[in-house]
Amino acid sequence: MNLALWIAAGLLAAVALSGGATKMFTPVAKLAAAPGGGWTGDVGAGFVRTLGGLEFLAALGLILPAVLGIAPALVPVTAVCWVLLMVGAMITHGRRGEFAFMVLNVIYLAVAAFIAWGRFFLEPFTG
Repeated sequence: MNLALWIAAGLLAAVALSGGATKMFTPVAKLAAAPGGGWTGDVGAGFVRTLGGLEFLAALGLILPAVLGIAPALVPVTAVCWVLLMVGAMITHGRRGEFAFMVLNVIYLAVAAFIAWGRFFLEPFTG
């Protein structure tokens, strides 16, 4: 189970890092023109950059606390925060009728919920 949780955290961290970097460094006009990115044209650039920063921090929070052994309890807390972020993403895509992206958000939410459940209850970090 520990290995499965590490793999899930690594995959979700890669998703968060990729999405965060894209939102932080890609011009909003280019994001708005991309499939599933139309919502970025409806909000301010600062909001998009903030979400990107939060995703980047989530990538760090899913891995670094456990690897460094500094406050490893932050890993499942970060996973819960990711679940909340995905709920917001699903609402946003649902309002826009982008149901394929909602399915992707549900998958990311499920992975994060697995990490949170696993690290809170099944294989918590000790020490």
